[in-house]
Amino acid sequence: KRRLGVFSLGFLRQPRLRAMLSAAGWRVRPGFAPHDAIGVWGRRSVSSRGMAAARLTGKPLLTLEDGFLRSVEPGPAAPSVSLILDDLGIYFDANAPSRLERLIAKGGADRARAESVVKRLRALRLSKYNAAPSMSDPPKGHVLVLDQTYGDASVRYGMADDDAFRRMLEAARSENPGCDFLIKTHPDVVSGRKRGYFTPSDQRGDTRLIGKDANPWDLIEGAKAVYAVTSQMGAEAMLAGKPVRCFGAPFYAGWGATEDEIEIPRRTERRDALDIFAAAWLDYPVYVDPWRNRVIEVEEAMEALVTLRNARRAAGVGSVATGVRLWKRRHVAGFLDAPGAPTVFEDDPQRAAKKAAATGRRVVVWAGKETGDLREAAEAKGVPVSRLEDGFLRSVGLGAALAPPLSLALDDLGIYYDPTRPSRMEALIEEACEADLERARALIASLRRLNVTKYNLSGGAPLPPVPDGRLSVLVPGQVQDDASILTGTRDVATNLGLLEAARAANPEAWIVYKPHPDVEAGLRTGAIGEAELTRLADHIARDTPAHLALDGVDEVWTMTSLIGFEALLRGKQVVTFGAPFYAGWGLTEDRGAPPARRAAQPSLEALVHATLIAYPLYRDPVSGLPCPPEVIVERLAGGEGARASRANRVLSRLQGAFATYAHLWR
Repeated sequence: KRRLGVFSLGFLRQPRLRAMLSAAGWRVRPGFAPHDAIGVWGRRSVSSRGMAAARLTGKPLLTLEDGFLRSVEPGPAAPSVSLILDDLGIYFDANAPSRLERLIAKGGADRARAESVVKRLRALRLSKYNAAPSMSDPPKGHVLVLDQTYGDASVRYGMADDDAFRRMLEAARSENPGCDFLIKTHPDVVSGRKRGYFTPSDQRGDTRLIGKDANPWDLIEGAKAVYAVTSQMGAEAMLAGKPVRCFGAPFYAGWGATEDEIEIPRRTERRDALDIFAAAWLDYPVYVDPWRNRVIEVEEAMEALVTLRNARRAAGVGSVATGVRLWKRRHVAGFLDAPGAPTVFEDDPQRAAKKAAATGRRVVVWAGKETGDLREAAEAKGVPVSRLEDGFLRSVGLGAALAPPLSLALDDLGIYYDPTRPSRMEALIEEACEADLERARALIASLRRLNVTKYNLSGGAPLPPVPDGRLSVLVPGQVQDDASILTGTRDVATNLGLLEAARAANPEAWIVYKPHPDVEAGLRTGAIGEAELTRLADHIARDTPAHLALDGVDEVWTMTSLIGFEALLRGKQVVTFGAPFYAGWGLTEDRGAPPARRAAQPSLEALVHATLIAYPLYRDPVSGLPCPPEVIVERLAGGEGARASRANRVLSRLQGAFATYAHLWR
């Protein structure tokens, strides 16, 4: 890697920044250690040290800045997906050339790709920062005036000052009589970290200052005109086809696509909004995967931001969690913590509801611990309740053995395994016809190729050869007091009953019984006596992992086991005697009683998109960040999940021991 000399501690204090630089081919080295270039961040006062060092040593100066698609939240703590490295200047400094200016002047953009990315960008409602929710009733017919953070370098280096904002507002009012004016506040101003150029005193009857964070596209698309000094939103307004008037010299001004108050003599070429976008979003920044730390394209960066944004929205305003075992709490908090609102744990349901009401949080209960008292207490306090449960790509090792979860299901309607009431998963399955089925198809292929299942236990041997001509049937055992059995079965509700039913229906078949690993480990109930096993099954797959067992059979007969779902992924016939989440949609033969409300007929890809992509929350054991299922599949297949699981299991066992002693003490 090339060596980047830095003279600011900020580079050394931010591991994400160093990782992004590493992905881009640079290794950070402090001070006057041997280096190939000097790096500075933007044009801050501290940057002068690095700029002086570059002049002194004759080394190239590399200016770094955030890209135009940065993160969910503002601030250095939020994981960024883009980084600008400019060897000529920096895009916001109109006083000197920059690499972006050269790219725009050069032209020759891939316009078809640029149009596709713009369309996707607007559909996903993505901007530089992406925490703002979409507006339920976006305004229309207004004139949009863009504020910025006070003292921002792009204002000073964009040939503007405080007076530019005053003149901008006056011009907007005089040029658009009879209109309503909305002043868009910067997210850093909304959060209280910084102040803006406009204040509530700038409001009057026709002018309103938006004092809360709002999605930029909601404000842009309903506007009749947009006024900017140097704000990035001016460029986004161009992409939406809005007339933009600039009172500073931002990177997108001076090319003929905006009405400009300031002339920039160097910018003589004429470029439209798409040319400018292609240079600034496609070619200028470096995009870095937040989980794998590799350079990616802008299309992948957008999807990464959507994943991070969805996780942020799932965290909501914060949670008071109840019914969560002590050893799991650290892991659960990693999924549920919201910015400025860490998860609070409370054993008593009444107190949980009270704390949630007092702090503006919701109640999150481990699904099997939900009680009528909790629902009544939450309803009385007016707080929402969501249920939490392990996801379907869970861990390396058993939950009963304290292996930490890499995925959790969070459901505000019910919970996926309980067919007695609707769940958020059911709603997603109903809507799945609009899903990205190609992504689901690729995920299915990865699961099959990498042999990833829920627990991913190592070792074991494949099934013995099936006798010629015999149908082979896998009967997976379950934990008999599991909530999916208690709520989702009727006539057949025990492992013995299931095995008897499978044998009665298939007297000539070669039947394989696979005991549940928690039952085999002696951790849960559901064992079948050896005499019954010998009578009913041809082979007991005690040491065969799930993926090898599925590879060796034709059909799976189950009550509600997740192995039935994993069998569908591998193209097997599945017969159910209960109402698991994957039954009742036309993909299984159902001998139980799936709810009649499951009327949709999704494809397997649509079912997988709803259940593995849209429904669960995933957390990367390596980066610690929320992530998509594809990352979890890679971690589980590559061993990173196992290494993280071993480290976490030590802490979990200590926490479990503490919980036991605390219970005995009480």
